[in-house]
Amino acid sequence: MAANPAGPRITYYDDATGERIELSTATLANWAAKTANLLRDELGAGPGSRVAVLLPAHWQTAAVLFGVWWIGSEVVLAGEPADIALCTADRLDEADAAAGMGEIAVLSLDPFGKPVPDLPVGLTDYATSVRVHGDQIVPERNPGAALDDRSVDDVLAAARASASVQGLTAADRIMSTAGWETADDLIDHLLALYVVGASLVQVANPDPVLLDRRRETEKSTRG
Repeated sequence: MAANPAGPRITYYDDATGERIELSTATLANWAAKTANLLRDELGAGPGSRVAVLLPAHWQTAAVLFGVWWIGSEVVLAGEPADIALCTADRLDEADAAAGMGEIAVLSLDPFGKPVPDLPVGLTDYATSVRVHGDQIVPERNPGAALDDRSVDDVLAAARASASVQGLTAADRIMSTAGWETADDLIDHLLALYVVGASLVQVANPDPVLLDRRRETEKSTRG
């Protein structure tokens, strides 16, 4: 990915709202670093911390995932106990169940960075908090588990194997409507693309009428 810092890395559409946003590798990395600094400096995460990511397939979720990994913490998904949780407002009950007395940050996923309205006291608003954190970070040299109790090396190996099975290359621009609910989903539909340097066009609430035209305008190679 670093070989093409200015190239598009994730282009996100929501056909229910008409939203479109595109992030380059450099911009995605900046968001990930800001998230990492928020997690480490404000929420107390670090190597060995378990961070529940209760979010849909979204460009901000990609930044959250890399932010968790850059400080050596582990991403855990729905139903798993965690020290910290990041969620949308409609999944606060899941976050409470996962994190218990731990910190919870809530994402509005608003494209303009609006905060979550009427957020209960004691919770962190991601959009408000993340913007004050630095956009550079030195990745943790001694990370803990990364995903589903698997090490960083194991997750990377699984991503490379998935990319090989799918026949992905750095030249690919993949259009996807797939979710990221499980560890295998994350590996197959996000990490496998990035481990070979491909780019992603992620579509939420897909409108079938628009997909063919979007494949052409986004120059997608598959999906």
